Formats: sequence, C-alpha cells, structure tokens
Amino acid sequence: MNMISFMIASSLTLSILLTALNFWLAQMNPDSEKLSPYECGFDPLGTARLPFSIRFFLVAILFLLFDLEIALLLPLPWAMQLQSPTMTLTWASVLILLLTLGLVHEWTQGGLEWAE
Repeated sequence: MNMISFMIASSLTLSILLTALNFWLAQMNPDSEKLSPYECGFDPLGTARLPFSIRFFLVAILFLLFDLEIALLLPLPWAMQLQSPTMTLTWASVLILLLTLGLVHEWTQGGLEWAE
C-alpha cells in the first residue's frame, strides 16, 4: 500500500510540475507568427474575395478516397479465415483495381499537378 501511494504522489507531483512549467514557458516567449490567425495560406487580414483554388478540394477528396480504401481493406486478414476467402480476395482486388484506375486517370488528366 505504501508503494502505491508513493507512485500516485510522485506522478501527481511530476504532472503538476510539468504543467506549471509549460504554462510559464509559453507565456515568456510569445511568437507573433504563432499568435496570428492563419487559414489555408491566405492573409486573413486582406479581402475575403480572393479566388480559392479548387485543388485544395481535390487533394482533400483524394485523401478521403484513399483513406476509405485503407479502412475497407483493413479487415482483410481476418476475412481470410472465412469459408470462401477467394470471394473476399476477388472483391478486394476489384476495389484496388478500380481505385488504381481512378488514380491513373487523375494523373493523366493532370489533376495531381499543383502548379500548371
């Protein structure tokens, strides 16, 4: 019981000490770059009518698409233990092929080029 109370007391003391140190150091060195608002690479103090590049949305959609692919393919090792793993592998291969063809199409159309 004595060892547990010592561990709890030392953990609590260390966490309070590190939190206080963090608040103290953060207030001593304010940086103007860190304190200024920043949104998508545009100056927030300028006009709000700047043209917004559609490429930001394209990158976000491509990220979501391939993130969804990973989420769909993640359970494949467990699906291999089913009674018909060939059907699971077939559907996974079709999904990977479809996404690869979409990526090749975007690449050939120049959709992944940031600067024209």
